[in-house]
Amino acid sequence: MSDAPASMTSAGEAGTATLDDPEREPTPRSSDDGGLPPVDQLLTAAVAALGGAPRPGQQRMAQAVARAVDTGEHLAVQAGTGTGKSLAYLVPALRHAVAHSTTVVVSTATIALQRQLVDRDLPRLAKALAPLLGREPTVAILKGRRNYLCLNRVHGDAPDEPEGTALFDAFELSALSRQVRRLHEWSSDTETGDRDELVPGVPEQAWRQVSVTAKECLGMSKCPVGSDCFAERARAEASRADIVVTNHALLAIDAMGDAPVLPEHEVVIVDEAHDLVDRVTSVATVQLTAAEIATAVRRCGRLIPEDIADRLAEAGDGLALTFEDLSPGELLALPPALGGAVAAVRDAAHACLSAFGPNRREDAEASAARKMAVSGLDELHDTAVRLLDAFEPELTERRDVVWLTRPWGDGPATPPALRVAPIGVGGLLREKLFGPRTVVLTSATLTLGGSFDTLGRQWGLPAGPRPSASVDGVATEEEPPRSDGPAWSGLDVGSPFDHPRSGILYVARHLPKPGRDGLPPEYLDELAELVTAAGGRTLGLFSSTRAAKQAAEVLRERVDVPLLCQGDDSTPLLVREFSEDPAACLFGTLSLWQGVDVPGPSLQLVVMDRIPFPRPDDPLATARQRAVAARGGNGFLSVAGTHAALLLAQGAGRLLRSVHDRGVVAVLDPRLMTAGYGGFLRASLPPFWPTTDPGVVRGALERLRRAAED
Repeated sequence: MSDAPASMTSAGEAGTATLDDPEREPTPRSSDDGGLPPVDQLLTAAVAALGGAPRPGQQRMAQAVARAVDTGEHLAVQAGTGTGKSLAYLVPALRHAVAHSTTVVVSTATIALQRQLVDRDLPRLAKALAPLLGREPTVAILKGRRNYLCLNRVHGDAPDEPEGTALFDAFELSALSRQVRRLHEWSSDTETGDRDELVPGVPEQAWRQVSVTAKECLGMSKCPVGSDCFAERARAEASRADIVVTNHALLAIDAMGDAPVLPEHEVVIVDEAHDLVDRVTSVATVQLTAAEIATAVRRCGRLIPEDIADRLAEAGDGLALTFEDLSPGELLALPPALGGAVAAVRDAAHACLSAFGPNRREDAEASAARKMAVSGLDELHDTAVRLLDAFEPELTERRDVVWLTRPWGDGPATPPALRVAPIGVGGLLREKLFGPRTVVLTSATLTLGGSFDTLGRQWGLPAGPRPSASVDGVATEEEPPRSDGPAWSGLDVGSPFDHPRSGILYVARHLPKPGRDGLPPEYLDELAELVTAAGGRTLGLFSSTRAAKQAAEVLRERVDVPLLCQGDDSTPLLVREFSEDPAACLFGTLSLWQGVDVPGPSLQLVVMDRIPFPRPDDPLATARQRAVAARGGNGFLSVAGTHAALLLAQGAGRLLRSVHDRGVVAVLDPRLMTAGYGGFLRASLPPFWPTTDPGVVRGALERLRRAAED
């Protein structure tokens, strides 16, 4: 493998576009930096203090982030694993915050990265830079209110949430009671009330008994324990911090809501930016179910006249009956019966809200009960209105997609739900996120098909100039910039890994196309041969839980290595066991495609069973493809292709986690080589040395196995 030729050149530096936008001109901020050292000096000091070594990609990224913060021009940076991108954006962020006495928000997609930043990276970095910055910068973590324990509920001034208890048998109710009792005991010990600090965690049903949403909260001035509120304490700490670490969901809530939930800020750094659109879409997605209506009725209790509450209960029963006559899937038109049922829910919820009348003086318990009831009614009413508005005949272009879900697959049964989600969130991001703030977006996977434009369009940013020719990854010509949106630039700082010499991309071109009835026998044969050659050391990434379990069951009979399968135990424990046993294999599905970090000889083979396109019956993906096609674009490539490219790149990124790693990424789906869209997908992957020869791959894996065993 050491002399394998390179198959692709790296994307290099994307053209930096300076695009005129009448709504938001990039303007340099005050040049008064308090006499602080430049970013490159701070980065050098930080790297030395933390025991690292200078990295060219990290230095380029830090300088680009500093420029973006100074000019107000948005920036997208692709930085491969091992670049040190966290340090590259944290150093200029800290400098800007201290120099201008302002807050910089850092948003992540995963709890793991949040904890890494807050518990490890930022404290060490703050101490290292304190002598040069003149003081030690401060850091805080902030999450949505639902993530914090509510002391008012714990101390009994808020009503218990009876939601769903009718679905539980006596044993389950007893288990729920034990979990809630444990939460009450924990409330006396915790310093933060942060759910993520409770180990082991508790089910959502238990956590609901001791938490509230923002709409359900009484507010600090009215709450009898408001002065001790964990959520308010976290917000107060965040308001004084130089760096506030949060998640994409709260970032979206802050941008979309009427009242800010994050401290005032002018700079946002979005790490794991490849997940931004999906997380914002999740926040903007709502649903209507008969169970939620029943919960709203119970919350009303004796707070309003019984006949008015009964009207809402009857509307919920009518909705449930309507669901029984409908097939799951997207609704291109609103059936009259369903429209009538949703309208009945809307009107009944409005009648309940009107029955509450204006706020009045109440004791804390009555006030909490009222607040929770009104919050639930507001959500029901607004969701029903949005569902009906989605089918307004006056609309020239639909903004939302509506679909009905029913229980399916092997997971726990869930009641039918009518869901509504935005077809696109680019306009929302452009107006609410990129408009008022400077945004830096970064990830190891941002260039799809060799360009930032694919994700840029999803973020609501205009297409930028693309290199039309390059020499050694450096653009020699650029297309003229387009002036139809906020100014932004794209930069690929590369990777410290020598991909062509460190890894092989193997596509099993000789296999049949994947089917819908599980893994074909040929796939199982190929997988067994690869795992045998590698001596285990395999991360199997499958498109479904069914496929992962099928592969695990078959290979346990055919391969003499320990084989772990997602679902056998908690995922973190399985990953740890896999990393500690070089001979083990770990098979799983979606959550393993991202975030698994196993450097060294325990992982030398990553296998993907098929191109991870969205499910063909996914209503949101289908609606988005249709919308792109209606504008003259390639809906399949823009939506399904982008989804697949991101996951493929993330999955392939599990292989090389240090400069010493070597191995193979094997894709069993031959369409990666034979289909017309294969070139786009391959261009989105790291530039491994490519082959379709199974003998070459098995030989390479056997050599790696022998070297690891020596």
